[in-house]
Amino acid sequence: MNRIVLLLVIVLVFSCKQKNEDNGKLNVVTTTSMITDLVKNIGGDVINIQGLMGSGVDPHLYKASEGDVTKLSNADVIFYNGLHLEGKLVEVFEKMGSQNIKTIAVAEILDKSTLIGSDYFQSNYDPHIWFDVDYWKQVTQFVVSKLSEEVPEYKETFEANGNNYIEQLDALKVKLIKTIETLPKEKRILVTAHDAFNYFGKAFGFQVVGLQGLSTATEAGVQDVQKISAFIIENNVKAIFVESSVPKRTIEALEAAVKSKGHDVTIGGTLYSDALGNAGTVEGTYLGMFEYNVNTIVNALK
Repeated sequence: MNRIVLLLVIVLVFSCKQKNEDNGKLNVVTTTSMITDLVKNIGGDVINIQGLMGSGVDPHLYKASEGDVTKLSNADVIFYNGLHLEGKLVEVFEKMGSQNIKTIAVAEILDKSTLIGSDYFQSNYDPHIWFDVDYWKQVTQFVVSKLSEEVPEYKETFEANGNNYIEQLDALKVKLIKTIETLPKEKRILVTAHDAFNYFGKAFGFQVVGLQGLSTATEAGVQDVQKISAFIIENNVKAIFVESSVPKRTIEALEAAVKSKGHDVTIGGTLYSDALGNAGTVEGTYLGMFEYNVNTIVNALK
C-alpha cells in the first residue's frame, strides 16, 4: 500500500466528513480540469466543487498529494474520467468506494464499441474522450443524471443547465467544422507531442501522429524522432505542435531533426490536450480551449 493510500485510509477511519463551509451543499471533487469545467456548468451554485488538477497538469502522471486526500475524504461524490487516464489514482478511488463515497467515471456512459482501442491503457481504450464533442454531450447528460440522483430537489436546475450547455456544444461543433473546412484536406495532418488527439482526428477528418504515443508515461526515443521526422518530410507537413501539459523538449528535438534534413518545419503553437488553460482565460474553459486549439491548428497548417 503506497503512502498516499495509507494516509487516505487513516483520514477516512479517524475523521468525520465535514461539509465545506458547513453550507449543507453537495461536496463534489473532480479530477481533470475538463471535468471540473463541465460539472461547474451543470451544478452551478447548487454544489460545492473542488478540482484536483489545474492548468498544465498531466493526468497520466498525476499523484495525489496530502491536500488532495483531504479533499477526497470530504467528498460526497467524485467525478473522474476513467479508462485509466488517472492511472495513479485508481487505487485511491477504490478505497473511496469502500467508505461510501460515490466515485463516478464519466466515460462509463459511452458505448465501448465506438471507442478507439489502445494497448497502452489497462482499459484497452484511448481515454481522451473530450476531443469528441458528441461524446462530451453524452457525458454532460450523464453528469446531469448523477447530480439529480444525489440532489433530486435541484433536478430541474441541473437539467436546464445541462440543456443550455449542450446547446453551446452544438454551436461549438458547427463553428469548428466551419473553421476546419478552410483547410485543404491534404493539409489535415496533426503532429503533436503525444497521441491525445485521435478522437479529434476521427471526428474532424485529421490524420494524427503523436510523438510519445497515447500515454506521456512512455518516453519518445531517438528512433521515434527519426521515424516521425521522415513522415513529416514525406508528407510536407509545415507545422508541428507542443502541448501545455507535456514538456516541449521532444517536439523541439523533432523540429531540429527535420531541419537537419533540409526540410522547413515550424512549431505552430501550443495546444491544450490533457488540461485546460489558466482559470479566468478563454482557454480555461472547454469551449474556449477547443476553439483555440482548432484556430491554432488551422492557421499554422495553412
